Amino acid sequence: MSGSFVSPELRTRVRGLAEPIGRGMARLGLSPNAITVIGFGIACLAAVAAAAGAWLLAGILVIFGGVFDMFDGMVARATGKVSKAGAFMDSTFDRWGEAVVYVGIVWGAINLGSERTAVLGAAAMAAAFMVSYTRARAESLGFAPGKGMANVGFAPREVRLVILTAGLVIAGIVGTGPDPASPSSALVLDVTLGLIAILATITTIQRVIATLNQSRSEPQG
Repeated sequence: MSGSFVSPELRTRVRGLAEPIGRGMARLGLSPNAITVIGFGIACLAAVAAAAGAWLLAGILVIFGGVFDMFDGMVARATGKVSKAGAFMDSTFDRWGEAVVYVGIVWGAINLGSERTAVLGAAAMAAAFMVSYTRARAESLGFAPGKGMANVGFAPREVRLVILTAGLVIAGIVGTGPDPASPSSALVLDVTLGLIAILATITTIQRVIATLNQSRSEPQG
């Protein structure tokens, strides 16, 4: 199964580069759950920044929180604290943090006076959640064992984070002119959120098709 912009090989390479940092966090005494909660806190700060229209700061916090979030699993492995409860916490707070950021963007868009941006923010959030739901539901039913479903689709969470960060940073840069409420910021956000909504919807469809294909290959009882 493939179709993702993030290949399994790239995931493995990135994890290999980040493992020394994860081991360092473990030596500092940070638990995997503590790192998960800190990552969620960073997402909340990003949401506050977005709600205030500080798009550049929001973008920096989004990518920082996304990178930071990689380390909870690494610390769990380094300390021998891998558990189902930890995996549950990680997935739950990841989704929660993503939702909070989109709510902040919608709020900021309303303050910016752009209803279209607010609607696209809600659409991007809904589409992103469908990507996560299809994976969780498929895996709970025994399809795509392990992390197989993470490799299906154009826009898994990592890709969405990169697109969102780029859009927020660019919106912040074009909004630093004489008029902070420049429609250019709204336009950049529209393109960013629209792209996320489209790619996430395609990803959902790809995961539905992959699951149905697997179901047809199973022996019929």
